Amino acid sequence: MGTIQESLPEKEVSAEPSLNAPPPPTRARQSLPPKGSCWYCEKPLDSVRRFCGKECADGFDEEAEFTR
Repeated sequence: MGTIQESLPEKEVSAEPSLNAPPPPTRARQSLPPKGSCWYCEKPLDSVRRFCGKECADGFDEEAEFTR
């Protein structure tokens, strides 16, 4: 009787990413334009950032997923 490893087919591991792989999903927050305040808590920000921190960005993503 052989071991489990001997009975499993070997998988080829490619170092190159597949060209046919779908692109990673974009988060809703990535499509938001900067507005001068946090999109989640309304804290004033510069004209480049969309969220004041990771907690607000994650909260926005969670809420967007919930309200889908």
